[in-house]
Amino acid sequence: MNVSPPTAAERPDRRHSLITALLAFASVAILLMTLWLLGSARRDPYIQATLNFTGSLDHGGQLFRINCAGCHGIAAQGLLGPQLAGITKHASDTTLIRQIISGRTPPMPSFEIEPKSMADLLAYLHSLT
Repeated sequence: MNVSPPTAAERPDRRHSLITALLAFASVAILLMTLWLLGSARRDPYIQATLNFTGSLDHGGQLFRINCAGCHGIAAQGLLGPQLAGITKHASDTTLIRQIISGRTPPMPSFEIEPKSMADLLAYLHSLT
């Protein structure tokens, strides 16, 4: 049996099929990862405890000025750290909590406080426009 190599006309169809399959695989992987992250956020007792509180804007402002303003600016305008005005329009409370407690983007330090105080800090971040 003699198998000839694919013709030039057949090659684009193969590439198109491979690209389509890879895109489908990537889409499913992203969907599964998103569902996993959402599920893990619901199981994290610290995040759940924080989200169960109603934060105090005044206390959150005090916490921000003491712990965050050195890098993010007194008006959250950004200095060494990024500008935080409007951050809650772009990031969920769960994402913000994880960022704050993990410090995963250096030079941000990890910063874990009691859930009520974290709720206060979130209330302050929501007030920044």
